[in-house]
This record gives sequence, C-alpha cells and structure tokens, in this order.
Amino acid sequence: MDISKAEIASAAAATGSQTPPASASAPQELMGADILVQCLQAEGVQYMWGYPGGAVLYIYDALYRQDSIQHVLVRHEQAAVHAADGFARATGEVGVALVTSGPGLTNAVTGIATAYMDSIPMVIISGQVPTPAIGLDAFQECDTVGITRPIVKHNFLVKDVRDLALTLKKAFHVARTGRPGPVVVDIPKDVSFKKTPWHGYPASVEMRSYNPVKKGHAGQIRKALQLLLTAKRPYIYTGGGILLGNACQELRTLVDMLGYPVTNTLMGLGAYPASDRKFLGMPGMHGTVEANNAMQHCDVLLAVGARFDDRVIGNPKHFAQNERKIIHVDIDPSSISKRVKVDIPIVGDVKDVLNELISMIRESTVRPDAGALSAWWEQIEAWRSRDCLKYDRGNTEVIKPQYVVETLWNMTRGEETYITSDVGQHQMWAAQYYRFDEPRRWINSGGLGTMGVGIPYAMGIKLAKPDSEVFCITGEGSVQMNIQELSTCLQYNTPIKVVSLNNRYLGMVRQWQEIEYSGRYSHSYMDALPNFVKLAEAYGHVGMLIERPQDVEPALREARKLKDRTVFMDFRTDPTENVFPMVQAGKGITEMLLGSEDL
Repeated sequence: MDISKAEIASAAAATGSQTPPASASAPQELMGADILVQCLQAEGVQYMWGYPGGAVLYIYDALYRQDSIQHVLVRHEQAAVHAADGFARATGEVGVALVTSGPGLTNAVTGIATAYMDSIPMVIISGQVPTPAIGLDAFQECDTVGITRPIVKHNFLVKDVRDLALTLKKAFHVARTGRPGPVVVDIPKDVSFKKTPWHGYPASVEMRSYNPVKKGHAGQIRKALQLLLTAKRPYIYTGGGILLGNACQELRTLVDMLGYPVTNTLMGLGAYPASDRKFLGMPGMHGTVEANNAMQHCDVLLAVGARFDDRVIGNPKHFAQNERKIIHVDIDPSSISKRVKVDIPIVGDVKDVLNELISMIRESTVRPDAGALSAWWEQIEAWRSRDCLKYDRGNTEVIKPQYVVETLWNMTRGEETYITSDVGQHQMWAAQYYRFDEPRRWINSGGLGTMGVGIPYAMGIKLAKPDSEVFCITGEGSVQMNIQELSTCLQYNTPIKVVSLNNRYLGMVRQWQEIEYSGRYSHSYMDALPNFVKLAEAYGHVGMLIERPQDVEPALREARKLKDRTVFMDFRTDPTENVFPMVQAGKGITEMLLGSEDL
C-alpha cells in the first residue's frame, strides 16, 4: 500500500528520529554499486566483460541504470577476463572484467594468471559474500584475496563503502603504472548496497609503498652508450616491455641510427618491423637460426623490456659459455639479473631510457665501428642463408599449416589486421610466418601459455577496433576450450574470422611425444571432434571446411568478403607437420633441430 509523507513524518516522530534539513552543499548519498559505476566512468571505461551472480546484482542494477559503459555478457567467466585482456593488449588501456563470488572468481583465475604472466594492465572486480558472512563458509564464498595473491600485481578487499572510490583509484593506478599487471578488487555484497556521501572520484592518489622508478640512471645510460658504440658484434634483444611501454618508435629510431641487428621475442613481435632486413626474426625455442646465433655470439647485448626467460635463452649454462657484456633495461628491478647476470642494469621506463640513449648518441662524436659491423652482418647473412623456415610449399596433396598463415599474411599485410592465437603449434606458426610490422597486432598468451584465449581475445579486440579485421588462428584442441563464446560474438555483433589449423592432434604435445618419447602418443589424438561447420552454423555463424591446398586462398578471400559475419574456417592440415626450428629441453639456443632430418 502507499504510505503518505505525513505518515512517514508521524512514524519518525514516534521513534524520536528526525530527517535533517536538506542542504544545497551536502554531498549526494550513493550506494556502493553506483559509486563503483561513477569511478569506472571517471576512468573512461567504455567496455567491460562479465557474468552476473548473487553477490554482484546491485552492481548489475547500477550498470542497468547508465548507458556510457557497455557490458558484454560472456558465456564463461574465464572468457570475460580473456576478452578484457585482449582489449588491453590491443589498445594499451586498462581492461575491466566483472565476476561474482565463489565459482565466478575461481573460473576467472586462469584469465587473471594469463594477464599476470604477460604484465597486462587490468582491473578485475569480484563480488564477495556480505562482510558479516566472510569466513563462515557462506554460499558461494571463497577467499578471493588468498586465491589470487600469487597471480596479481595487487588485490584489495573493500570492507567499508567509504573506501571504495579511493580503492578503485589505487587499483587503476597500480594496474597501469610501473610494470603493468592485473589488480583484483573484491567487493562484499553489503558494500555494494550501503550508502555513503559521494565526494567525487579522487583526482590523484599517493601510495607510500608504491613508487615505481621512471627515469633511468644517467650514469648507467652513459656506460651503456659507451659499450654499444664500441661493440664489434652488437645485438638488440627486445620483449613485450617495449609494447607495454609504448616505446616502439624509440626502438625503431635507435636501431635505424645504429644499424644494429634486432630481435623481438614472442611477446614483442611487431615492435620492430619484421619486413626490415635488420630484423632477424624471433629468438628462442622456435626462433630462427640467425636470431639464436646472434644472441649467442654477440659481444654486447642490449636487452630492453625482456626477461631472458627459459623459452628464449634455453639452457642458462650454455648461454653463459660465451663472454658478452649485457645491458638490461626494465621497469621492474626484480627482472634484472633474475636468470642471467647482467653488466649494466638500468631500471626505468623503457621509453624514457631509450629517448635518453638516443639523445646521447646524437650528441656523441663516436660512431660504431663500420668495419666490424660489416663483418658481423656478413656472418649474420651467412646464418640467414640457411632458410630455417622453409617447408614444402609445392605440396598439392595436403594443406601445410604454414601455408595457411603465409597466405593470410600475404592477403592482409599493410592493412590494419589483428591476429590472435591460442597455444600450440599453430601459435608458433603464426609467430614465424605472419610477419608483423606494427605493434599490438599480435595478441597471444606467452608466459602462461593458455589454451582457449583466441576467440575471447578476438572478440575483445573487435569491440575496440570495429573497423579492423580480426583473425583468430587456432587449433581444434584449443578452440574447444572457449568455443561457447561464439554465442557472445553473435549477441554483440563482433564478426571475427576463426582460422582453425585442424590436424586432429594436440599438435605440440604430439610433436614432443614424437621427438622426446619415442613416438608414444599418449592421449594426444582427438578421437571425437565435432563437425565445426555445423557447430558454427548452430551458433548463427558461417562455417567452411577446407581440405585441399588450392582451396586455401579462395576460402580466405570468401571469408574476408563476409565483413559482417563471424566465419569459422576448418582447415584440415597435415597431421605429421612439426614446428621447426626447435630447441629441445635442456639444450642451448644454438643446438637447434632444423627439420625431420635432424631427428
């Protein structure tokens, strides 16, 4: 029944309560959920991916009452975090995901760990049971802070609605500064519905315990300059930190000024144009002969935004056999000398440090030793002449997976095209044969090696870059881990193109079993694959089956013409094809298998 204002006043008088007089200067009281939305709007958030549940229903109600943030309803929380991650990698902005408590959070853990390993700026908002119920095994309760502590840059549990705005400010600040990473903000249900005066989003934040260094030490940079300019066999080794630090133009300027060879790791591809002769390809386990030999035999190595991980340098003892001076530039001091002892550490923002280095080179009268550099390039060209990425291009009987990637590259190079991948053989073939000339066009899981990221990455990018072509290169194993997101692609009109290199095996597992386990293919063969064409059609999309090499190019052309449709291309590829070059576990980076003849 309706209650009149007079009855409310009478009841208030009877209980001794009084409504304070309205004041023009009094701040508006808002629920925690509304404060959260205001904070996200103040951060400029346009998209967020999530899945509702009981603990976050007040937040979803607040989202319903605004129209500046588009929420994308995924089909699994893992995909929500992956999609936000893909968005962040392609745009450089902070990705935002929203999940509920308990299984909502635990489903998101793989996505959070994936972003953490690759240093991706993200804020993940999770619901939590009401504060009085925390620790009492309430329905859909889990220890979010404890579970995520090893896989986040930082996490927060907000116990008081008055702390919410400042906590969000801190979360975004931590996520995007220094070495970027995911930050989890856990919000109990009662915090989302309690009210507090809204004083506005903080303009700035001070955190006494968090002050990442930005400017590199000038003395160290001068030492680095002296080493670089007197090197006989210099090499520039860069990783994902160049992209994360938006330092690609500075890297290109430096390399072109010096004329030195350069390599990008799997996470750094596109930082320097692959079409430039000074680029030696990707280093490491499936890197090129010239990239790996230059890494091993250089006398001065400039490492920028890279971390000497096991997939790049192979066996550290083998790497240490050759004397070389190492300059290491990184925003994260804990990454320096972590796996390889370096001679000149420089902690700082890679963009700032490279700019400083470029300025010093311009001011210096010293120039690289032209004769020594010429001899070094002759050696590099000798290594390059081995053509370690050759494959049977003339095969007319079976589709070679490399040919599919190479054909796609030839068709789309020079255009604004984004390539995502899942994890496995197809990921390595994409990295080897799609020659990236621009940064942030290659989106994959490097550190954690997460299967199932390809489609969520692609749909996150397509939402951010609607006028660009977005291709997901995947395999029949990886793609099934989040294939339900084809439904999300339909609902939110994100027409991506899925290039599935279907060899009926968990290909990378099969390759290792062939080489390391005497061909004992334990559970790596896919016995009961779906009809991917019909499955794509069931989700409302276009499906194509391609079985002959001569049909590869026409199929890709047809798919590209269908600009407003998601197209799933099922390429039946050679099940015996392996990724070469390959460095086996425990071997050095120059101990490469170049083909089946080396087995």
